[in-house]
Amino acid sequence: MSKKKIVTSIYLKNGNAVKGLKDMTVLSEDVVNLAISYSNFGADEIIIFDFSNTDEEHNLSLNKIKEISRAVDIPLIGAGNVKRLEDIKKLIYAGCKKACLNLSKPGNAQIAEEVSKRFGRDKIAACILDASEIKKYDVVIKNYVSELVLVSSEGIDDCLQVLYDTGMLKGESRVPLTCVADTTELHGLAAILRQHTDLSGVVGGATNEKPENIMKLKNQCRGLGIEVSLNEATLKWEDFKLNSDGMLPVVVQDYKTSEVLMVAYMNEEAYKRTIETGVMTYFSRSRQELWIKGATSGHYQYVKALFADCDNDTLLAKVNQVGAACHTGNRSCFFNEIMKKDYDSTNPLTVFEKEYQTIIDRKNHPKEGSYTNYLFDKGIDKILKKVGEECTEIIIAAKNPDPEEIKYEIADFLYHCMVLMAEKDVTWDDITKEIAQR
Repeated sequence: MSKKKIVTSIYLKNGNAVKGLKDMTVLSEDVVNLAISYSNFGADEIIIFDFSNTDEEHNLSLNKIKEISRAVDIPLIGAGNVKRLEDIKKLIYAGCKKACLNLSKPGNAQIAEEVSKRFGRDKIAACILDASEIKKYDVVIKNYVSELVLVSSEGIDDCLQVLYDTGMLKGESRVPLTCVADTTELHGLAAILRQHTDLSGVVGGATNEKPENIMKLKNQCRGLGIEVSLNEATLKWEDFKLNSDGMLPVVVQDYKTSEVLMVAYMNEEAYKRTIETGVMTYFSRSRQELWIKGATSGHYQYVKALFADCDNDTLLAKVNQVGAACHTGNRSCFFNEIMKKDYDSTNPLTVFEKEYQTIIDRKNHPKEGSYTNYLFDKGIDKILKKVGEECTEIIIAAKNPDPEEIKYEIADFLYHCMVLMAEKDVTWDDITKEIAQR
């Protein structure tokens, strides 16, 4: 049995998240942090519905989607305001894993073949109102759509029956069905998944307004025998070798940079709660009580991975750290330098990001005499001219016998590329994500 998806939804209107398809009450003005909360609390995907009416609103929504895609690690599906190939392209370029056609809108079924061939079937989903649309567009769906989103929890059985009759619930042409649920009760969402075993997942409902409900719903589903993606521990507490206090030391690292943030201790309950909730929980030896990191300060640590060392007597936690890890306000607890030899601490993985941030700083805070600001002042044509020139210099250098020359030319080329990236609001994170997805 495939695992069911617990998907949250963001309804974008004028840059804010509103409550639903029919309720324009503002849920959050900070949609990026809302999306981060969904990701941190275990959502499998986020579907974003764009309610914009004008080009200006639509561009604002696209910028918000781009910000969200940079901030979260889970897939995004873009929906709403999709009428042509260009709209699909903008959503995918903004960071969406899939773009969602609304088959109830005139003309959308006709462009499905075009956009599917251009971007791939796996990049195209479709919103439907009921089973009649599956019947009407069954050939289009089977050949050009990889997923269906039913915008109401009504009519699920009818939709699944049509998918079954047309052979779209299995094989290479399988088209999973996910439904948008309005219920505000966790047990209501779990009941939908339990009653409709062929349903791929549920969207929204009780998880939208309270992100912490996502993990609660997943644990409830697990209790009902519904397979969902949950944190799975391969080691039980009794598998660890504990210290003399019966505790397990935990070294905590930032999951992206590998920076060591802090060291703490767990007892059995803290370990189990960390696995269950996805939030780092420790045992305070001084207070002799459990403590959730961030419960007072808001500087929570969300679990990305846990590793045991070779002797099973120390835990390594890779986390998404909110704010500072140290009670002093420092990012890391390890800031007191005792001794240090002279050495090259350049990290090849971070040097590009550091240089890029310097370029961004020049763009936002111009400095007289800066060559970078000279390029920004001259504009896109000058930047493109320099990129082209440096590319040519690489070709010339590569034809020369001295291999040393080419490294200088490549460095110049990459610098000018970063200026171009900054000018067009493209980050290294955007580039690396795109490469990783290929």
